[in-house]
Amino acid sequence: MPTYQYRCADCSHDLEVVQKFTDPALTECPECAGTLRKVFSAVGVVFKGPGFYATDNRTKGKTAAAVASGGKDNATPKTDAAPATPTAATPAA
Repeated sequence: MPTYQYRCADCSHDLEVVQKFTDPALTECPECAGTLRKVFSAVGVVFKGPGFYATDNRTKGKTAAAVASGGKDNATPKTDAAPATPTAATPAA
């Protein structure tokens, strides 16, 4: 069952309540009988176990974009090597 955090709008009293999803939200502060509001905060999510890596769903040798485009590679090939220029040997004097 989830834990909900509430804060009183009148006295700023904070409380946490374990409730079912189907339970109605609390509306009255137990300290001052003021108005309660749910407090929403960021939730930390941790994925554990196999199946959460980008490489798990790929086919061998192809990326997801290549599979979606039918395997066509529209990129131009890149060359990292500089053009070979002959170096002239200078004669020793």
